[in-house]
Formats: sequence, C-alpha cells, structure tokens
Amino acid sequence: MKRNIIIYILTALVVLGCGDDFSEGTSKGALSDAALANADGVDLLLTATYSALDGQVGVVGDWEPTGDNWWLDALTDDAHKGSTNGDQPLLYALETYDWTTGNSFINSKWVALYAGVNRANAVIGLANTIEDVDLIAKIAEARFLRGHFYFELTRLYENVAYVDEVTAIENPDLPNDGPVWTEIEADFQFAIDNLPPDNGAGRASSWTAKAYMGKALLYQQKWAEAETIFDDVISNGPYALNAEFNDNFNAAGKNSAEAIFSIQFEANDGATNNANGNKGGTLNFPGSGPLGTCCGFYQPTQDLANAFKTTSGLPDVTGYNASDINNDYGLTSEDSFTPYPGTLDPRIDYTIGRRGIEYNGYGIHAGFDWVRAQLDAGPYLPKKNVYKNGETGTMGTGDWGQQFSGLHYNVIRYADVLLMAAEAKAENGKFGEAMVLVNQVRARAINSTRVKAPDGNDAANYVISEYTAANFGTGDAAIEKIRFERRLELSMEGHRLFDLRRWSQDNPSYAVNVINTYITNEKRALTSLSSNAYETKHNIFPIPLRALDISENLTQNDAWKGE
Repeated sequence: MKRNIIIYILTALVVLGCGDDFSEGTSKGALSDAALANADGVDLLLTATYSALDGQVGVVGDWEPTGDNWWLDALTDDAHKGSTNGDQPLLYALETYDWTTGNSFINSKWVALYAGVNRANAVIGLANTIEDVDLIAKIAEARFLRGHFYFELTRLYENVAYVDEVTAIENPDLPNDGPVWTEIEADFQFAIDNLPPDNGAGRASSWTAKAYMGKALLYQQKWAEAETIFDDVISNGPYALNAEFNDNFNAAGKNSAEAIFSIQFEANDGATNNANGNKGGTLNFPGSGPLGTCCGFYQPTQDLANAFKTTSGLPDVTGYNASDINNDYGLTSEDSFTPYPGTLDPRIDYTIGRRGIEYNGYGIHAGFDWVRAQLDAGPYLPKKNVYKNGETGTMGTGDWGQQFSGLHYNVIRYADVLLMAAEAKAENGKFGEAMVLVNQVRARAINSTRVKAPDGNDAANYVISEYTAANFGTGDAAIEKIRFERRLELSMEGHRLFDLRRWSQDNPSYAVNVINTYITNEKRALTSLSSNAYETKHNIFPIPLRALDISENLTQNDAWKGE
C-alpha cells in the first residue's frame, strides 16, 4: 500500500494514497511527503479536510454523499424524494424502504465519510512528525473534524471500523466491532482543550467542540453530562438566536450568531465550475416556475404540512394528522384553490412552499405549473434550501445547467442546542427548565416577520404562543412536546431520520410506528404513494456491499445479515 499523500489540486481535495474508500485511487498532481512536511503543508491538508464536509471527495460526487443530508429526510415523514418516481430509482427504493446492501447511496455516504476520516488522519499524522512548530491547535481542528465524520458514520451504520492516524498507515482494514463513541468523545474533548474560543468564521472553536460533545452525549442518553455541557454553551458561549427565523436560510445569515458549525458553501467565487458550491443539493430546486431551475427534488410531505397546525397557538402533538390542511394535489394552476384557513405556526411558510402563498420573493406559488411531478411527489416545494429573490449571487450554474448553492448548511445551530438541552433536562426530570428553553425557540417564531400576502397582510392565519406550566406538563407528554418542537423548528434540515432513530433506542418500535402511520395517512393526500412498511432493521443502515467486498475484516450489521 502506498504511503505517500496525494493532493488533488482542483478544489484542494486530499486523500491518502491508499484511496478514500480503502481501495486504490488515481493520482493527480501528487506531492511528495517532503513537500508537505511543514506548517504550510499541515494547513493545506487541514483545509482539504474541511472540504470533505460537503461529501465531494473525488471518488464519489454529486448528490449521493452530500454533506447536508437532504436525501436522508426522504427516508422520513418530512420529505419525499421529489421529481418523478423513476428519476433516481435507487433513492426512490430507499424512500419506499426497499433497501439493499448494494444501494449506491448507502455506499457513497460511507466512502465520503471515511474520506473525511482519512484526511483528518493525514493532518494529525503529518503534524506529529514536524518538530519545533506548535501545531497543537491544527491537530485539535483535525481531531474535531474526525470526531464529526465518525459521529456521522456511527449514527448511520452504528458498527464501524475505527481507523486513526497510526492504523491508517499500518493497517486500515480493521473490524467494525461496534459504535466508536469513546473515540468520538476523546476527539471532541481534545478539541475543547486545545482550540481557541474564537477560531474565525467557518473554523471549529472550543465552543463548537463543546456543542458537538453535548450532541454526542445526548445520542448516548448521557442526559446529565449532556445537560451540563449544553448549559455551559448556552450560558457562556458566543451564540444567540437570530431575530428572524428565516435568517438561518438566506445569505444574510451566513456565519451568524446562530451558526455553531456550518459547511461553508460558496458560489461564483472564481472556483472552476462553482466547485465550492453545494453540489449535493443541485437537484433540489423547483423543476419549473419562476427560477428556471432544476430538478424538482426534495419535496415536503403532507404530514409535515399538517404538523404546523395550531390549537390556541400550540401544536396538536398527538392529533395533528387526523386531517389535512388544504392542498392542490391533482389541480392545475388554472383551477381555483383556497389555502388552508385554519390557524398555523408561521414557520410553515418559511419551510414549505405551498400554493397561494408567497415563495421566497418570487411571487405567489402557482401550484401545479411550479412543481415538476406533482402527482408523484405531492404539491409542495422546499424553501429553506432555495435561494431568495435578489440573492442570485449566492448561486452558481454547472455545465448542464444545475444550480450550485452558496448558502451555508448548518450542521448545528443554536436553536438545535436549545432543544437538545431541553430534551436532556426533561429526561433529567427538570420539566420547568426544559419549557423555558423550548419557549425561547417559540418566542423567536412568534416575533419573526410573517410571510405576507400581496395586500401586506399576513399570508395565512398565523397563531402561535408559548407553553405554560399547565399545558407543557411533565413526563413522557412533555418529552413528546420537545420532540415535536424539534420537527417544527428543524424540519427539512437533515435531522429527522437521526432523531427518530435515537428515540427508538429504548423503544425500537418508535420509528416503526411513526413512519408506518405516516405512510398510511400520507396516502390520503398523495394517492400515488406506494411504499413497503418500515421495519426495525431500518433503524440502522447496512454496511455497504462494496465495503464488505474489499475488506477482509468488516462484517454486516446483524439486522441486515442475509439480505
């Protein structure tokens, strides 16, 4: 196995000589070890490790390994794949729970994440060989990033092989003995101890690492430890909620006070073919309509739209899906249509594009004519990831006309931390403190500017209020309210699948019940929907077939043996 480090000059992609997927790679513009053995070389490798956050690692590309996790939402009750059912059939198979170990989406995500691990290991390994230069902060950044990549691998595949900077050279073909939470925590703790509190926009800091450590602890149900570190981030960290909810999803909000850790996408910045834009999200714009974009993927579900209904300003956590808000499924743009007149959480119209409501500054959503495949994937369009009118400078165009977004993707934002802290507190029996944190998130929604109709009035009947001790309650009912608030605040941001999975740790049927109920109810609004049932095995991804084929030591997850 080659021991040299290969630099892909284009967009500064870096991989170990043995290849990002532990197989042989193609060398382009290779630099020798000697040329990199200095502080500048370490910084170059570190920059390339950050570049791996977007999933574009040379050996795979485009939307399959995307860093913003959009297609994972299509495996939940938040989103449909979008477009026609026959476009991207392997993703349609995942959406409808027809999973196989050979599905390329499952493999590409694995490859991209291990590519990130390899790049982080390259930084650490090189820095450790350089004397007389203090590179501890660079090593800490690389260890933070390695922690991120292993966090993603663990929550997707659970049983992963742990390759560090030593075994990457000596023997990277290791068994996947189980979750690697101990190693993830060690990387984040090293970052906490050795990074500055302010490391510049887009770079990990000690506060970034603390927030991520809290998230890792939450996933392990270490409620008390998670609560303590979240309290520190909330009380002493440099973060705050943006005054406007929508500023998390526009150019103005890039690297805002709410952005704790973001993938830094840029378009029209001089890079060849807008290589620094969000290639993974190139499909996810209206397939017709005023933007002239491609390709109609990533469409919100009716179930998600229903979740934004309110009663006396509060969500109906248990009964929201008993009926559907008005939709124009099956209607042409010339047919008459009246939007839902009932009360709604105002976040719906910054999350979901629906007919009769203003769409990101481009005018009133016209319905059928703006949706590429309404009969296959429903009548709704995404909004959070779609650039706003007047922000075309944040978008780039590729060689076949695809859009490369320059909007950053928030891996963790402050509202997420507030709700994770609320969850930890509730699990620790501190329901009053949890309610206060939930109400901070709801207060921002209450005070944010509403989407407007052409006459200047609110575009819909928005009614939202904070919880009181009487209606927030205690026990499981309060915990479910926190979980529901996460969906309202963070939907269409790539979190839903992971939340459902971790809430299934003590109750493996949790996600099974949620998704199968969703499938049944969604057929009311989307009559073309045809899906297999969600089973407990879907709470974890299989180890990709290709990874098993090229490794002597990997074994398949128990739930997927024999598949």
